[in-house]
Amino acid sequence: MKSTQTIGVFDSGFGGLTVLRALLPLLPDARYIYLGDTARLPYGSKSRETITRYAVSSAKFLHEQGAELLVVACNTATALALEDIQQALPIPVIGVVEPGAHAAALQSKPLFQESSFRPKRSEVEKSASLPTRVPQVRDGLIVANVGLGSPPQLSTPNQVLVLATAATVQSHAYTHALHALGLEAYEKACPLLVPLVEEGWIDHPVTDEVLKIYLIEALTAAPATQTLLLGCTHYPLLEPAIHRVLATLNHPLAIIDSAKATAHKVMAHLIAARANIPTLAEGAPLYVGLQDSNPDADKCSFYATDSIEKFERLGSAFLGQPVTGVRHIDLRE
Repeated sequence: MKSTQTIGVFDSGFGGLTVLRALLPLLPDARYIYLGDTARLPYGSKSRETITRYAVSSAKFLHEQGAELLVVACNTATALALEDIQQALPIPVIGVVEPGAHAAALQSKPLFQESSFRPKRSEVEKSASLPTRVPQVRDGLIVANVGLGSPPQLSTPNQVLVLATAATVQSHAYTHALHALGLEAYEKACPLLVPLVEEGWIDHPVTDEVLKIYLIEALTAAPATQTLLLGCTHYPLLEPAIHRVLATLNHPLAIIDSAKATAHKVMAHLIAARANIPTLAEGAPLYVGLQDSNPDADKCSFYATDSIEKFERLGSAFLGQPVTGVRHIDLRE
């Protein structure tokens, strides 16, 4: 393998820049080509056939630009079109779902434990959609229906809460990936979070309130949750807010960032290929040889299928450094 690798990163919009943000310090010598298919977002409201067509055309463009490895940094495209992209390209293709699931498996504890979640009555009453009684589970069997104010009993272990967009939840991609690893999954669609992030309301009372409603609903339905998996690449920007809201609910959780997990998966893949050794343990994050460096944005080429000005403005927030020199392309058929 060459010492310098060209890595293509594809997303329907801006969220995939959090994957690129995680890749830069891990593989600072690589070249990066990023494509945001902003003219055709959101993917989540479209059919599987349309999503596949859009994703494959974007992937082929990155390969034509010199990408030697492709990261599908879009949960919807990963969930619905990953196999089609892999079949269409002669280069390795890595999605975001399996790395996130494997990182959650490493984090989850295989022990029974009592949930510490105690929703305040005032918070419960603010969400009229919440059920008044919640089934409690032991060894896979419902043992009691307990009122919301009652302490939960022992529940099934290895339960992972996945926050994602509606399209990703409907695909059940994370449920399938987590079940294959022996984990129970509860997927929660959070359709308001992406527009709040793109509005720039990262640290805003409205965002905290929306997160609180989503988390109360999810933790009431899945009180045994120990691990929270961020199943959308927009959500890493909300991680401080999520920690803050969980603290108010007295239910701290280990938070898994699928963007970071994917970056570690890419590094593990390249190290394994460079050393000419068998594939490393599937999805296992590799925390060796990390380089502490200041990423050079000049090593990144950016393409967008819609407004360059908007991409540079929002993209800078996602990448954590200025995004400049974005080039417009037209992938419309």
